[in-house]
Amino acid sequence: MVKALDVDRWNLECQFNNTDHRTDLNGVDRLIVRRGQPFTISLYLRSGSYQPGVSSLDCVAETGPQPSEQYGTRASFGLSANVDTSHWSAAVTSPPGDMVALSICSAPDAPIGRYTLTLGQSGRIDFILLFNPWCSGDAVYMDNKQSLEEYVLSQDGIIFQGDHKYPQTTPWNFGQFESGILDVCLRILDMNPKCLRNPGKDHSGRRNPIYVSRVLSAMVNCNDDKGVLLGKWTDGYEGGVSPMAWRGSVEILRNWDAQACQPVRYGQCWVFAAVACSVFRALGIPCRVITNFLSAHDTNSNMVIERYINENGDLIRSRDMIWNFHCWVESWMTRPDLKPDFNGWQASDPTPQEKSEGVYCCGPIPVRAIKEGELTLKYDAPFVFAEVNADVITYIKKKDGSTSNVTTTTAVGQKISTKRVGSDAREDITHLYKYPEGSDEERRTFKKANHQNKLLHQQQNQGLHLAIKVTSDMKKGCDFDVFAVVTNNTQSDKKCRLVFGSSTVTYNGFLGGNCGFKDLLNVELSPGAERRIPLRLNYCKYGGLLTEGNLICLAALLMDYSTREATRAVRNIVLDDPEIKIRILGEPKENRKLAVEITLKNPLPETLENCCFTIEGANLTAGHVISERLDSVGPGEDAKVKIYFTPNHSGMRKLVVDFDSNKLCHVKGYRNVIIGK
Repeated sequence: MVKALDVDRWNLECQFNNTDHRTDLNGVDRLIVRRGQPFTISLYLRSGSYQPGVSSLDCVAETGPQPSEQYGTRASFGLSANVDTSHWSAAVTSPPGDMVALSICSAPDAPIGRYTLTLGQSGRIDFILLFNPWCSGDAVYMDNKQSLEEYVLSQDGIIFQGDHKYPQTTPWNFGQFESGILDVCLRILDMNPKCLRNPGKDHSGRRNPIYVSRVLSAMVNCNDDKGVLLGKWTDGYEGGVSPMAWRGSVEILRNWDAQACQPVRYGQCWVFAAVACSVFRALGIPCRVITNFLSAHDTNSNMVIERYINENGDLIRSRDMIWNFHCWVESWMTRPDLKPDFNGWQASDPTPQEKSEGVYCCGPIPVRAIKEGELTLKYDAPFVFAEVNADVITYIKKKDGSTSNVTTTTAVGQKISTKRVGSDAREDITHLYKYPEGSDEERRTFKKANHQNKLLHQQQNQGLHLAIKVTSDMKKGCDFDVFAVVTNNTQSDKKCRLVFGSSTVTYNGFLGGNCGFKDLLNVELSPGAERRIPLRLNYCKYGGLLTEGNLICLAALLMDYSTREATRAVRNIVLDDPEIKIRILGEPKENRKLAVEITLKNPLPETLENCCFTIEGANLTAGHVISERLDSVGPGEDAKVKIYFTPNHSGMRKLVVDFDSNKLCHVKGYRNVIIGK
């Protein structure tokens, strides 16, 4: 006769299970497991003992407010001889007795989230279920141990900014395992409009990483919902903080949670991408932050960026833009809704730019689909394709009202970058998004995409050639020269007008104040000759105009009097911030107080006021931000502080440092620290 087990109490064995499921950095005070992988709990029986083939136990696993077997949010199962990892199952793995080890396994496609597991009549336990990229049956399975360490377990990283000729590293604390962050990530899912409209259907959709990534793309920005971040790209940052101020995702996510899901102010593309990466990793989906240099923002879906300038070479504002860089994320998953060729990395963009299906979100679209020009695939392929491949056409608007084409050498989608696995070096992944410029494969891709031929490959060895050259030593606070180089590749004398100007610019392409200008009406060149025309950039002129990205746009316009043709060259430069020197004092040990000495030399010819150093780091500062303020720092003087912190986990950790003042804003630095046991 079958007899149901009478459970008196239980031990969830959180230390063992969480460690086995690689969730122990979330803490071991509650059960957090990954789907498709068994976990074991100890059951203490009230009366009798377990007998194989005789004892029974009815188990019911439920998630969401309206559990349903039809939706896959409720599963009923009993005891089996062995655990079956292909579906919900349970088996006793210990000898008969009044204490038994019960092994339970969820289905590898079960919805993720908070679960209640009922054991017979008297047992009821709670646990959290996450995606499992270590499980071959899971849609996010990744067969590379080093990659999993980087894209799921690593709590810090590098985001690339600056310019495609000089990519700059920005450290970031993803902090996905810091206290309370997983709960915030689950709350983000619960606050999404689809869940609020139909919670049963939404919780069912959480089995599918495609669905989850699309929800996160919409929820990291607040444009249509109670999302995490409010974007701001113009004017000041009153009522919030500059996007440059953030050093990591933890403070942002905690602020959103503590403020009853009111948006955190403010974010820009790298902040949106980094926060999304933290949430993806927290939920168990492999994820990385991508930077695309010279990224096109195509607003009318014609895959052409149309720009207009006047006869002084000034850019006339239009909705189509080229961002100096733009960040998004890639997440790893299979695409059963598409052909097998499109499994792997999927691009999603949480920065609100254009609407998709009526909502500000973008992706996931297979990176392979972008490379192959498969623009009919889900989701938002044309927009991402344009970001890395759009043509650029520049027109000059003349005083008489006429317009004409200008030869330009701008090519979008340069040095697409991400952090290399296992190091802080930059990995160039441009080849994953596009075939080499001008190759036969690229031609075929554009034909397939029903896109006009590239206009970027003008023959530059004919006619007049214009280029902008710079020196390597362009530091904030210094005066320096930049050069327009004009070459006459014709067989005749040339007389031209050269307009050479500079202005500050935001990273997303909005021009600021003029910081240097030259208009030469009579530039003469004999056949084969070259002229190098300098433009002096003085700190007294550009210093007060610089935006936080330290970017200056150089633009030169050359007009040939004999042919009436115009040639334009544009180049953005990034001024170097001073180096932050970081020295660890003492031997780094787990749970032992440690000091760091931080030094920055003021490079400006003026005094810095309101100086502040800030540090944070996953498992270094207990999820908190630690600050130390200073008095004023004179020209050429050192700003120096000593800050104490206590690491709470061993291993390689990244200490992220920020320096801020009235004149030198949000200078970033970092130091990798190995914390001993």
